[in-house]
Amino acid sequence: MMSNPEHGLPFLPGSSFTDSTKTDFHRSQTLNYRHGYAMARRPTVGIGGDRLQVNQLSQADLDELANKAPLLTYGEPKPAPPADFIPAHVAFDKKVLKFEAYFQEDVPMSTEEHYRIRQVNIYYYLEDDSMSVIEPIVENSGIPQGRLIKRQRLPKNDQGDHYHWKDLNRGINITIYGKTFHIVECDRFTQEFLESQGIELNPPEKMALDPYTELRKQPLHQYVTPSDFDQLKQFLTFDKQVLRFYAIWDDTDSMFGECRNYIIHYYLTDDTVEIREVHERNDGRDPFPLLMNRQHMPKVLVENAKNFPQCVLEISDQEVLEWYTAKDFIVGKPLTILGRTFFIYDCDPFTRQYFKEKFGISDLPRIDMSKKEQPPIKQESPYPEDKGRRFVLSYFLATDMISIFEPPVRNSGIIGGKYLGRTKVVKPHSSVENPIYYGPSDFTIGAVIEVFGHRFIITDADDYVLKYMESNAAQYSPEALLSIQNHMRKRESPAPELQNKQTEVDSGMQDLEALIDTIQKQLKDHPCRDNIREAFQVYDKEATGYVDKEAFFNICGSLNVPVDDSLIKELIRMCSHGEDKINYYNFVRAFST
Repeated sequence: MMSNPEHGLPFLPGSSFTDSTKTDFHRSQTLNYRHGYAMARRPTVGIGGDRLQVNQLSQADLDELANKAPLLTYGEPKPAPPADFIPAHVAFDKKVLKFEAYFQEDVPMSTEEHYRIRQVNIYYYLEDDSMSVIEPIVENSGIPQGRLIKRQRLPKNDQGDHYHWKDLNRGINITIYGKTFHIVECDRFTQEFLESQGIELNPPEKMALDPYTELRKQPLHQYVTPSDFDQLKQFLTFDKQVLRFYAIWDDTDSMFGECRNYIIHYYLTDDTVEIREVHERNDGRDPFPLLMNRQHMPKVLVENAKNFPQCVLEISDQEVLEWYTAKDFIVGKPLTILGRTFFIYDCDPFTRQYFKEKFGISDLPRIDMSKKEQPPIKQESPYPEDKGRRFVLSYFLATDMISIFEPPVRNSGIIGGKYLGRTKVVKPHSSVENPIYYGPSDFTIGAVIEVFGHRFIITDADDYVLKYMESNAAQYSPEALLSIQNHMRKRESPAPELQNKQTEVDSGMQDLEALIDTIQKQLKDHPCRDNIREAFQVYDKEATGYVDKEAFFNICGSLNVPVDDSLIKELIRMCSHGEDKINYYNFVRAFST
């Protein structure tokens, strides 16, 4: 028996009651239109307006329906046939993943670059999981490029694993055979393949650039030439135009010195100077054409560059305040270039015309420098061969000893060399019981020193003598100090009638060169010649060129250097720098060939 669930009235079979409250017996719509589009819609009421009851089943019924496997009418369903087998070399043939990467390479022993960025392409072959690394070839790079790593399965770690496409992504580092590559980008096919396999790709990065390659791409010249000075215009205007000056270097006041002729060339194209030697027939000198190579000549050095080691290093722009220019080379005036004073006595016609047009100087003189016969000098020596002989007298303050050295004179018959070894000299008219020796106060300009019956007249002194006398003025009379000061002043500023000759002479340097030459001849077979320079260089680790006196004499003693010899002692005195330093650069020159 059926009953009405709403009213609870029983129904007899074949009979029912009409519900007068129901008026709509149509089926509810399952489609709806929104903004012109058909949208699916789930009805909430059924026929007659009755509300549909959804999910009235229990949880147990729902679980049974979810787990029940329906059977077909004709038995168990047949499984679908397996898909056809496709090998990897067919399925992934010519499918390659491409990644762009770079690695950093150190560049040792290079002043232009410290490291190098090399860009590569990493290829992953899906058919056999092999990889290769190829560097694009750059023309004129000078680096072996192309295939860096041939195609193979690349090891990932020490456990035997190999790299898989799942290990590759943008923005990561991978290490292959000890070299680290940073992946920055991949192509479109690689991106679509990895995303289809569920791999989330990192954002792309910019490729790193090689700094040295970018530097070479810059233009060579990035400066603007000032309008008031144009080197190219100077070169094109003064090409092959050279000022020629004839000069003389009078070095007769120093040991082994003489008067020598030179030609000074001033190149207008780049303001460089060249000094050439003038050789005469049978002059006995090696035919070297140049005294000084073509270069820029410094005129005024900075204050800190006065003690600059010019014999070792080259002078740069930081040590020079002013360079020599064409207006500094005037005929009739002395000119000091790198310690040598040249007297310019003439020039060629082109130079005269240049000075007339450029500087308005039209009266450049021509000075006759021919050797004139010297007037006879009253002979005071009883020996005629002593006429004109010159000597270098040294007084040693530590021991009150005197040594005399005679410069050799060419074609005079006088050999020269050591005239008197280091010894104390007794003044004349002193008694044997109470001898009086010469002291520092006895050596002044014009003083007569009698040495064992020979009289020597002091005519000149070096700068150290003046400094010593001024610092020890109490030992000298005011007249003696004033005489040497006036003499030094006259030597630096000569009289007008002597301006046609050289005025500044580096006598100390010439004495040193002559002494070194004499010692070289005397000690040419000495056994200490081979190791003396190395011994000083081992001690002087900073290569300053100076060692203290204690270390100096220890090294000389270990090499059996004859420091007690008078010439060696004189050389040590001339190489001394202050009270506790010795310049061994000049000292070892006396023991080298």
